[in-house]
Amino acid sequence: MPSSLSPPPPDEEPAAEPVRPAYGATRGYDEAADPGGVPRPHWKPFFDSLDELSPAELGRRWREAQHLIRDNGVTYNVYGDPRGISRPWQLDPVPLLIAPAEAVRLEAGLVQRARLLELVLGDLYGPQRLLRTGAIPAELVFPNPGFLRPAHGVELPDNRFLHLYAANLGRGADGNWRVLGDRTQAPSGAGYALENRIVMTRTLPEAFRDCQVYRLAPFFQAFRDTLRAISPRNRENPRIVLLTPGPYNETYFEHAYLARYLGYTLVEGGDLTVRNNCVFLKVLGGLQQVDVIFRRLDDDFCDPLELRPDSFLGVPGLMHAVRSGNVAVANALGTGVLETPAFLAYLPRLCRDLLGEDLKLESVPTWWCGDPVSLRYVLDNFDDVVVKPVFPAMRMEPVFPGELPADQRAACAERVRARPADYVAQRKVELSTTPVMDGGRLVPRKMVLRAYLTAHRDGFKAMPGGLTRVSASADTMVVSMQRGGGSKDTWVLADGPVSDFSLLPPSGRVQLTRAGGDLPSRAADNLFWLGRYAERAEGTTRLLRCIVVRLAERSGFADVPELPALLRTMVLTCEPNAAPADAAGTEAGVFRAVFDPAYPGSLATAVRALRRVASIVRDLISIDMWRVLSGLIDFPTDPQSYGEDGPTPADVLDLLNRTVITLSAFGGLAVESMTRAEGWRFLDMGRKLERALHLIAMLKGMLVDPPQHEGPTLDAALEVADSGMTYRRRYLSNLRAEAALDLLVFDESNPRSLAAQLAALEDDVNHLPRPPRGAARSPEQRFALAAVNAVRLAEPERLAAVKDGHRPALAELLEHVGGWLPIMSDAITLQYLSHLQTSRHLAATELVRRTATDSGDHL
Repeated sequence: MPSSLSPPPPDEEPAAEPVRPAYGATRGYDEAADPGGVPRPHWKPFFDSLDELSPAELGRRWREAQHLIRDNGVTYNVYGDPRGISRPWQLDPVPLLIAPAEAVRLEAGLVQRARLLELVLGDLYGPQRLLRTGAIPAELVFPNPGFLRPAHGVELPDNRFLHLYAANLGRGADGNWRVLGDRTQAPSGAGYALENRIVMTRTLPEAFRDCQVYRLAPFFQAFRDTLRAISPRNRENPRIVLLTPGPYNETYFEHAYLARYLGYTLVEGGDLTVRNNCVFLKVLGGLQQVDVIFRRLDDDFCDPLELRPDSFLGVPGLMHAVRSGNVAVANALGTGVLETPAFLAYLPRLCRDLLGEDLKLESVPTWWCGDPVSLRYVLDNFDDVVVKPVFPAMRMEPVFPGELPADQRAACAERVRARPADYVAQRKVELSTTPVMDGGRLVPRKMVLRAYLTAHRDGFKAMPGGLTRVSASADTMVVSMQRGGGSKDTWVLADGPVSDFSLLPPSGRVQLTRAGGDLPSRAADNLFWLGRYAERAEGTTRLLRCIVVRLAERSGFADVPELPALLRTMVLTCEPNAAPADAAGTEAGVFRAVFDPAYPGSLATAVRALRRVASIVRDLISIDMWRVLSGLIDFPTDPQSYGEDGPTPADVLDLLNRTVITLSAFGGLAVESMTRAEGWRFLDMGRKLERALHLIAMLKGMLVDPPQHEGPTLDAALEVADSGMTYRRRYLSNLRAEAALDLLVFDESNPRSLAAQLAALEDDVNHLPRPPRGAARSPEQRFALAAVNAVRLAEPERLAAVKDGHRPALAELLEHVGGWLPIMSDAITLQYLSHLQTSRHLAATELVRRTATDSGDHL
């Protein structure tokens, strides 16, 4: 098999000739090659196309693809991984290819299966004939946490339960595909499949063209049409939202990505409220009625009133709004009942009873141990099965009895005998393998394909692709992203030319609009804090850089008379316990203010908070803004990463310079690339508020109590405020306090001055949406006006006047303005963001982790 796929190792020169990997006969079925290592016919165009590229070119392309994944912020949260929500998505450069005839057979089987499952759901939440006849054991339904009694008898639009359905498929050693499990409540991964496709078409465009691969856009268009069709009102232009558990969910990137791609608003439970049996989105301008909720939240978390009372993630009253017919939810609430693997044992009979057909796509042989006959078979063939919990919420990993020591195997069998109804057994499947890149060579790895279908008109439409997952190692039996596995793009091949349909807006007339008043209050709150953390990080970086420059160039306080004032400002800004008294202590204290995430005001803390909030609002900021902030992912928090002796001042200075450039680029994009809608207003208010507070702290620390020879301190203050060049252009080297204060406090043409921040804040506040209530100013308007007028009415000479080594007028002004700004921030929160509670979000963080554990839909 051709092997020129492999990129060279990062630190080595590419080989002159392709490295031939030992990829030949494997045990079982291999997707790309027959037992003799000869490529299968439908793979030949792919390898022929790759052979035209040199190993060096392939290596370069794949490195660019990995950069693209990183720059686009494609992440997957593996719980327990120290990178958390910043862990990059794992994509292999070799796609899975599916031949045209095989794709047709798979689609026919999956469509039949989706129709069957929808009929079963209609019966379970309706007449329940299947339970009365014994076609489905009642023990698999009524004790099932996925069976929602409040959903029984609810009339659904078009009587559709499954709007998006997924099935995990595995191919056995005999070459036949089988269904390993069904995902019916909130199937994940479709967004990752789309992102994989975008990366691969940019990486291997020639191979993609030569193989004639079906595109994915028509599938997502059909899904959008389906959601529009189930809207209870305004079907031409319904308001559709995507409900996510939040940023700590393992697949949050996908939620944000799909929301942006499909054109839906990404919301959390706190963004929605139920009034008069209707669901409304809380936006800055008021409430907007929601017609359709595309949920990525498990069934029982969706409504704490009627479903799970300890849920912080859902919408109180949602179930009643659905029951009243005022909102549609996709997938329908209660569809998770079918995710128990025990149902697989009963589908062949159900298919014959309900459809009059044999099952076209078989499931992996399954036995529910609650049935005595099945229990005897399982115990007699214990080494050949996999034991799983009957319900996904039971939190038990699959057990392979044949691989256990004798005593553990006996104990497992005893547990099954003691509580047989709690267990399901499935025959072990020797999953097929597919080539993956490992250390520059092609090696076989076990794979599972997740296929997707969307409801479409009266039937279902299959995605011509899917999400292929591969095992982490050759001897790993379970294929899971949570266990370190990777993913692949899935290419369904066509017999002829394929459509170039795209979801980009079509040409022609469109209704012009400049609307922007539908920003959810939670999003506004997060953008506000994104601005604050970005400016906090930049201000802290500039201050620490000013200190480190002096530490690197000079030897002590005698050579740096401005250093005490700078350290005093660092105390006010970073809140260390005490300012160090000597040069060695000074260096240690400053380095701690750079690297130590335990310091509440350290640069590392600000950067971490900035990255966290940016990940939450990634659907609201541009790709370029996200790419800039991605440059902070590797910000060091351990000085020992520089070596046993730690970093030198030169090392720290280089880090601070790079950080300033990154944060300045973000600020520039915020100014130049965002429309002046409500989202930008809140981001800008956060930036201006934080810059004003930082400037006030700097002026307090450096100019309120001036030294006898103030020149070096004034120079340092101008440097921290990035205003030194402007001052020198105006006054050359004549450093005077009144001139410096005029530039830093009063000059509204200086974008770094206090007056400029306050004037911008007043303008932003005046442009916020507000309900009509007469001509009176709002509290936030009054505080903004008071702050800016206090500065405008002050006099530079009076502020510069020194009395007994102190500037009382400057101290009084800074105290007043510094006190008003937090009050103004609280007023904005009360007016626009009052439904957000910190305690609620902290509780939700832990509960999201529990959601991921409870759900059976792990990638």
